[in-house]
Amino acid sequence: MPTYAYACTACDHRFDAVQSFSEDSLTLCPECGGALRKQYGSVGVTFNGSGFYRTDSRGNAAGTASASASSKTESSTAATPAPAKAPASN
Repeated sequence: MPTYAYACTACDHRFDAVQSFSEDSLTLCPECGGALRKQYGSVGVTFNGSGFYRTDSRGNAAGTASASASSKTESSTAATPAPAKAPASN
């Protein structure tokens, strides 16, 4: 369940509340009974790479096909590790 940050508009009391998505937002400050406002912060998630942007999946079919072909070539030419040597017996 997500944690939401709230701040009172009257007394500036700040606190966090764990609520499910289906619960209504809190409206009254537990300290003074004033109106609460939900605080929004920056999200710590960054999407990098192809396929995350609108322009990556549209209109550039030739670019997409060449990118797929190059990734297949790279995966087929990947070096395989050498097998481990067995311990020498005396």
